[in-house]
Formats: sequence, C-alpha cells, structure tokens
Amino acid sequence: MDREAVETRVSALVRENRFTIAVVFPLIGAVMFIVGTEPWVPAWLARNPFLIIFGTVVMRSPLVAGLLPLIDRRAGIALLLLTIYTYLIEFVGVTTGFPYGQFHYILELGPMLFGTVPAGLPVFFFPLVLNSYLLCLLLLGPRADSRVARFAASLAVVVVIDLVLDPAAVALRFWTYPGGGIYYGVPLSNYFGWVVSGAVAVGLVELGFDWRALRDRLDSCEFMLDDMVSFVILWGAMNAYFTHWLPVGVAVLLFVGLRRIDRFDFAVLRSVTPSR
Repeated sequence: MDREAVETRVSALVRENRFTIAVVFPLIGAVMFIVGTEPWVPAWLARNPFLIIFGTVVMRSPLVAGLLPLIDRRAGIALLLLTIYTYLIEFVGVTTGFPYGQFHYILELGPMLFGTVPAGLPVFFFPLVLNSYLLCLLLLGPRADSRVARFAASLAVVVVIDLVLDPAAVALRFWTYPGGGIYYGVPLSNYFGWVVSGAVAVGLVELGFDWRALRDRLDSCEFMLDDMVSFVILWGAMNAYFTHWLPVGVAVLLFVGLRRIDRFDFAVLRSVTPSR
C-alpha cells in the first residue's frame, strides 16, 4: 500500500468516526478521571497510564490524519527536532526547575525515560502547539500573512491552553509543584516556562511547515481541529468538576474560537462528511 492510499484510509477512518473520537472519547476520559478521584473503582484502572495514552492517541488521530499529506522532508526534520527539544526541555525542567519552576510527576504516564519524563511526551505536547498554530491560521484571517502575527498569536494560544490544562492536571495529581502556586496550585513560573518552550516549538512549526499549505488543508479537511474540540470537552469538564471556574472560562473562550471558525458543531460531528 502506497503513502497516498494510507493517507486516504486514515482520513476515511477518522471522518467516519468523528463524533466518537471528538466527543465520546473525551467524555469517557472525563468520567474515568472523575471516578478515579472517588472510591468507586480502583485508581489503577481509572488512571491507568496506558489507557490514558491510548485515549490520547485516539483523540490526536484527526490531527495526525490532517497533517499526514503535508509531512515532507522539511516538516519531518522539524518534527524530529521538536521531539528532541520536547524531551530535553522537560528533562531540564524536572531536574533543575528551569524554566517552569520546581515540579515532578506523580502519575507515571506510561514508560518513563530515565525515570524522569514520560516516553510518550510528544503525544501530549505536540498537539498543544500544532493545534494552537492551526487555530490561529483560521482566526487571524488575512492577518495570517504576517509571520509575526502568526508567531505571537500561536504562542499566546499555547499559554492559554495551559491555563486550562495545568490546573486540572495538578488536581488529578498527574504532576505537582511542591511550592504550590497562586493559580489553582500552579506557580506563575510555569507560564513563563511555557512562553520559553512554546516560543521554540512554535518557531519549529513555522520553519517546518508551509503555512499556506496548512491553511489550504484546513479548508479541505473538516476534521483537522477535532483534537482541539476533544481538549475543550475533556479539560473543560475536569475543571468544572474541581470547580476551577477561571480555567472553565478560558475553555469557553477556546470554544468560542472554535465556533467562530465552524469547528465545534455537534450536528456536523454526528454526520459523516464526504471527502473533499
């Protein structure tokens, strides 16, 4: 089977299961996380690292299917460099406290490299950056012609996404900041760190991909941002459960952005959209 056939098959699989991937999976994930905080089922089951990775990979599949046709040599090199950088900055962060502040993992999210950082880290980190970049390409409209605008807007959205993610992850005890923090247990240094790490990551995406080709692909691939839909549902729900209302409000803003570009429509997600 050649590459084009693989890309077509993967896209068809995602398209035919949009609602399950973008809505059902994050809702199941939220329920599993919630029951894991209550004495209803064993925590090892509700927070099983391999189930977490599996669910995350499924929810990432629309992004993967959308990007596959655009992965050429330049993009491949950029993604390889981003992989190396992701492990490096996380290892430095855990062992030295720079740039995020002192923190460590409580729940091992799958196999841990050197007993320090999850081997599956790119699965968790890459989409936060890529989805931010893709969302901004659509939200910026004609202003996306400016590299400065693309970079600044994408970096801002990366930090906004972590305003939703980190409070819930800390409450779920995925990781912790021993010194605590003023934002639901998260220190402000964490967001300084995200500006630093996000700037490099967004820069690699900008250098590795043709932004015009990405925007054209967004126009022709209706499910490409479904992973962002999953993120809003899952982490918005978890913050609501923990009564973290400010992060919930930020998740609502992301929802508004997705609605503005017609990427958060349950009626569409329930239907099978023909390939374009």
